[in-house]
Amino acid sequence: MLLMSRLASLESRRGWQVFLILLVLTIVLVPVLNLTLPPESPFHVPTYMLSLLGKYLCFALLALSLDLIWGYAGALSLGHGAFFALGGYCMGMYLMRQIGTRGVYGNPDLPDFMVFLNWTELPWYWWGFDQFWFAALMVMAVPALLAYVLGWLAFRSRITGVYFSIITQAMVFALMLAFFRNEMGFGGNNGLTDFKEILGFNIQAQGTRIGLYVASAVVLALGYLISRFIVTSKLGRVLMAIRDAESRVRFLGYSVTNAKLFVFTVSAILAGIAGALYVPQVGIINPSEMSPGNSIEIAVWVAVGGRGTLFGAIIGAFTVNGAKSFFTGAAPEFWLFFLGALFIVCTLFLPQGIVGFAAQMRARIARKATPAPEEVGNAASKHRA
Repeated sequence: MLLMSRLASLESRRGWQVFLILLVLTIVLVPVLNLTLPPESPFHVPTYMLSLLGKYLCFALLALSLDLIWGYAGALSLGHGAFFALGGYCMGMYLMRQIGTRGVYGNPDLPDFMVFLNWTELPWYWWGFDQFWFAALMVMAVPALLAYVLGWLAFRSRITGVYFSIITQAMVFALMLAFFRNEMGFGGNNGLTDFKEILGFNIQAQGTRIGLYVASAVVLALGYLISRFIVTSKLGRVLMAIRDAESRVRFLGYSVTNAKLFVFTVSAILAGIAGALYVPQVGIINPSEMSPGNSIEIAVWVAVGGRGTLFGAIIGAFTVNGAKSFFTGAAPEFWLFFLGALFIVCTLFLPQGIVGFAAQMRARIARKATPAPEEVGNAASKHRA
């Protein structure tokens, strides 16, 4: 109970305000260090590091979306990579339509891969993606629709626990196989790449990179505020009750299906937005983003940071991906072993993740600083004597 109270204090108004202040400072400080300091300065932030931090921000939003459904509703989705990739594909389709005659084949109406495959006309599901507003709408609508349909079928049938995880993983695996096919019209194995511009700005320009970084940070802050509003509302209390005792919540007359369906759909939208911000920063989207292993890795981020804490998922995403960047450069053959060992250590010794461990340390320090009641009584007796 003490640990849970400590975790609750980390989600206090002061806690999340400090978090948002640090995020705002990061939004301002990193671009300033990139633009104003010379490359030889030790405090200069290179442009490639700016893009790398932008990727981490997208991953943090993705981890936040999973924590919303797993940490608070107790439903472990191993298919969030599908929502992330679908949002990325929607953005990639918009970026491909912006290439125009600058492609290899110079066809203003068809992307290069369609010309190569002898397609004669643009498929109907590509219509409208030459407009940013339509692409932005689809970034949210497509993952939301898939999550709503899948969630309605699963939650209505009262599928929970490992069975829900298996269904979501089967879903992402099926989508990956489908998108690998050239007949789907999404670039097959190669995916969508060779982007030129976004909203009229050169996608490789330094200013565009900074803009994408700032957009990623701002959206992460908004996603955190939305998620926190949900989990601190009456709905959030119902979700936590569902996580801890779903049958009792049903007995009390609450609609478990509607509550879980709503938060699952919202989490899919956040994941889709994360994918849309990720694609222009890395320059490619292909079916490998739907790999079941990627979805499992998202769950590792949340577990490492601290499930059911929101910003713990953000911390986990930065921690694991920072370690991944280091180990894949220093010792790439050991990265997967490190990731597996990290997950095992967290499962056995840090079940509440980094945030839970910090709360335990604070509780121990508080116990040491506060004298036990027996010690207070003994001291009082000695004083009277």
